Amino acid sequence: MSLEALTDFLYRPYPRAAWHSEAADVLGSLWAAGGRFRQSADKIVTVRSPRIEDGVAFAAIIHPDNPTSGAYRGMSFVLFPSPTAPALVGLLVGTDGTGPDAPILGKPGHARKCQALAQWLNQTHRADVAWAKVDPTRCEEPLPRTVRENRSYEPYLPALDRYGAVMYLLFAPTPDRDRTREGLEAIIDLMFGERGVSPLASFLSSSAARQRAWLACLLPPMERDEIASALDTHRYVILQGPPGTGKTRALYNLAHSRFRGSSSIVQFHANTTYESFVGGLAPTPSAGTVGLSFAPRGGALLQAISAARANPSAEYLLGIDEINRADLAKALGEAIVLLEPRRDHSREVRLEHDYSEIGSSLVSMPENLYILGTMNTADRSIAIVDVAVRRRFAFLDMWPQLDLVTDEVTPLAPEAFQRLLSIFIEHATDDAFSLIPGHSYFMATSEREFGNTLRYSLIPLLREYLAQGYVAGFAAEVRAYIQWLEYQWQ
Repeated sequence: MSLEALTDFLYRPYPRAAWHSEAADVLGSLWAAGGRFRQSADKIVTVRSPRIEDGVAFAAIIHPDNPTSGAYRGMSFVLFPSPTAPALVGLLVGTDGTGPDAPILGKPGHARKCQALAQWLNQTHRADVAWAKVDPTRCEEPLPRTVRENRSYEPYLPALDRYGAVMYLLFAPTPDRDRTREGLEAIIDLMFGERGVSPLASFLSSSAARQRAWLACLLPPMERDEIASALDTHRYVILQGPPGTGKTRALYNLAHSRFRGSSSIVQFHANTTYESFVGGLAPTPSAGTVGLSFAPRGGALLQAISAARANPSAEYLLGIDEINRADLAKALGEAIVLLEPRRDHSREVRLEHDYSEIGSSLVSMPENLYILGTMNTADRSIAIVDVAVRRRFAFLDMWPQLDLVTDEVTPLAPEAFQRLLSIFIEHATDDAFSLIPGHSYFMATSEREFGNTLRYSLIPLLREYLAQGYVAGFAAEVRAYIQWLEYQWQ
């Protein structure tokens, strides 16, 4: 009942003389007999709940190596009471620095999980009630102005003024006590989990379900309807994400389902040029003469425009797989100005030649023509999409999805996928996080196919990451994972 008691305590009136002692009791009950965690957790946490007559009252769970009074160090779970609202909940760095928790607080995964948790809290409460700092260790950074001016935090301004620089996760409870309890559960389990303490067996199921819910904010699913909706509103869309997340499959599926085959799909590569995508002079046989002559020939874009114009009542899709494998700005040339998603802002461009595909040198984009591209965020050897191109496309992220990998073929599949996801979530920088291999590497119709995918696709990909230095910050973890994978599939 410790979590329910803590939830109730948040809503009790303040001020009152016994607040500090009640706070110490309710926080300590988390690892007391009948609590959520084993009693031996008192070796890795302790309670600080001082009686403060004039100043900002608080109660905290802190590292036990701290003194019994005064400034403390390390990660802490803190409650700040308010006379007009439930107590503010937060994760803070002690005002004396990161101390013994520096390895936890400096790990990319801790900040990443806090941000996902804040996003989940805002979604479940349907209000802006939670916030997380990008880097918890930057204790010299003042609280952002947008956070201070957020009405959800208005009852806690004295606490924000005093401790804002060391706050890195905030949650302002709402009148919905059930959802507040769920938020408390998630934050407390995160803090204890970072110190290597899991809830007792009777709480594991709900804890795991809660964790899956907020971790989904790290790797949100992309539904087909979302892609279709983006095409409806923006017309020009790029699906971006790590390898193996289903970007190309989504492109082909949409071409067949929504556009019913009224589409053309091309793949960009290093040799894709303006002439092959828009158009240019191409050699043609000369009738009655020796040698070749040159005539204008439309590329993939002009051919798609021609096909869309031929049937204006039907939607037409131009798909571009691996769109960033070519320099898109160069491949488009002056035709880049045609990519105006608003139908009331139609534009025309005069090309250098007259093209038979469009009947002239003047070209515009038909209203029934859509472009859907795919982009592999793991490929660092190719062109970066520049700002002029980027603002003309809507970008949708496609992430690995754990729920798509089952143990139907082999129980190793979901376990191996979960292990790899955990490595990237915990240790990858934001830049390296976009390299995380997707679910398709762990989906197969037979054990043999699964084993071959591991040997000939996934492991070589991870070794390439190592060779290129993409995962230098956690190379040892990736090497250990490869070794474990090879042992499991001998």
